[in-house]
Amino acid sequence: MTRRFHELDALRGFAVCGIMLVNTWQHTRDQLRNPGQNAVDWVIDNLLQSRFYPIFSFLFGLSFVLFLRSAAERAESPRAVLLRRLAVLAALGALHQIVNPGEVLLPYAIFGALILLPASFFPQPAVVLLGVALTAWAVHQGGGVILIPGLFVLGMAMMQRPPPEWLLPFAFAASVVLGVALTWLWVRIAGDPVLFNRAVYPAAGLAAATAYCTGLLLALRTRLRDPLLAALAPLGRMALTNYLMSTPIILLFLPLLTSDATRLAGVALSVAVLVFQVLFSRAWLARFRYGPLEWAWRSLTWMERVPNRRIGSHP
Repeated sequence: MTRRFHELDALRGFAVCGIMLVNTWQHTRDQLRNPGQNAVDWVIDNLLQSRFYPIFSFLFGLSFVLFLRSAAERAESPRAVLLRRLAVLAALGALHQIVNPGEVLLPYAIFGALILLPASFFPQPAVVLLGVALTAWAVHQGGGVILIPGLFVLGMAMMQRPPPEWLLPFAFAASVVLGVALTWLWVRIAGDPVLFNRAVYPAAGLAAATAYCTGLLLALRTRLRDPLLAALAPLGRMALTNYLMSTPIILLFLPLLTSDATRLAGVALSVAVLVFQVLFSRAWLARFRYGPLEWAWRSLTWMERVPNRRIGSHP
């Protein structure tokens, strides 16, 4: 179980990396009147955009089950605790919306209360069917924020009954083939009003997200495990702090980013911020159990000051 938790943290950290790069790119292009498209734009738009928030959404649904189990051991009404947790997330999301319109924390809190909480009463087969139905409908509608509920529920179903590990290589191979095929199809039909199908883009994103996740999980079963965990797991354990930290940094550097027609400045900034966040997260977690915002979120959820400093660490 401990190994799985480390791998989930690494997946979450991996998603943080992709979201940082995509958000930097999106903020930059949103400020340009005629941004055009260069090689960096093409790569991010077709290989990274819409590939990482599905990972984050899936993991949110998975973590929902973990927190519900933990809350059931501490509280008589664990779902009431979960509602309070979602209310705190909604407040953080509403504040974040002021500087970053379109951010995901507020929708996460709303969908969590409206979809995940009721689904927690369903038997696991019904949860699977609901997740598949919601996701298929969202893909048919063109994806975007409406993909979140279905991915939440699929993550919940995965945590309730994890699939056997021997399926992992087959899932990776199938998702790579499907992701490449759908991405190629999207590139081919995107400018064709006759062939255009809005479902292709979100389907390609979901296939690629699956390939990225299963590929990382396979890499974590090789000699790369230790360096990957060392970099990604702390980033993932402090995902909320790192995600919210990135917004003011991007906004601060927007004048520089918008003046660079190559978009390479955005890539360089993203890499620099992520390196800093990895180092910061590792240093912080050496002394504390939770990241600063993660600790505040947990304390407000339980309406008490949650112990955070690790035993043996010094102020």
